[in-house]
Amino acid sequence: MYNVTKLADTTTGGIRSTSFATCGLTCSTRINLETEGDTIRRVEIVKGCDGNTKGLARLCEGRKVQDVIGLLEGINCKARGTSCPDQLARALKEL
Repeated sequence: MYNVTKLADTTTGGIRSTSFATCGLTCSTRINLETEGDTIRRVEIVKGCDGNTKGLARLCEGRKVQDVIGLLEGINCKARGTSCPDQLARALKEL
C-alpha cells in the first residue's frame, strides 16, 4: 500500500540513476536518485514542501544508503502511514 514504484533504472559510468513514483499518499510524486556503489550522490524529490524536500535531499547526499534508510524509515506524516522521508527510504530499499 505504501510502496514506491520503480519507473526507470539505468547505470552509466558507475553512476546508477533510478526514478520512483511515490505511493500517492504524500505531497511528493516522484523521487529521482543517483547512487555510486552504496553512496547517495544526488536526490531529487518532485513536488512536496519545496524547502523541506530540498533540505532532505541535501542531507542525504554523500551518505551511505543503509544509513539514510535507518534514519528515515517509518517517519509518518499526518497519520498517513508514510511520509516523503519514508518514501525516500522505501525507494532506497528497492535499490
